[in-house]
Amino acid sequence: MTQLLARLQNDLTSARKAQDKSRVLLLGTIIADIKNREIELKRDLVDDDVLEVLRRGIKRRRESIDMYDKGGRAELAAQEREEIAIISAYLPKQMSEDDVKKAISAVISETGAAGIKDMGKVIGVLKGKYAGQMDFAKASGLVKAALTG
Repeated sequence: MTQLLARLQNDLTSARKAQDKSRVLLLGTIIADIKNREIELKRDLVDDDVLEVLRRGIKRRRESIDMYDKGGRAELAAQEREEIAIISAYLPKQMSEDDVKKAISAVISETGAAGIKDMGKVIGVLKGKYAGQMDFAKASGLVKAALTG
């Protein structure tokens, strides 16, 4: 069992004792998603796998927030935002935009990337070094800007 999964299970137990129904439901759902991922991969999970499940959960909730906001369902959107805040507490601290830019510059220098054709190489190195610490959707835009301008 990964350390992160053990932490989630301990927090679920604490939430049950505190009779925090919304947290119990959320953590139970997350743990079920993790178990499903383990079955899907047919191997024991590592913390990176668990983090990926958590990130997917956040992504789904962000999509739901967009739909709820467009549909005028503010109370449901607020609930999704609360769930994102709870899930985010289990993720590693994210790098600031300045730190991401510094890391990108360092990797570009390190790899000798000269143009947009080297973007995949730069992103690959960033993912290897900073997995879980930066939003790669945003980082790819910054890499592209750095390599083209």
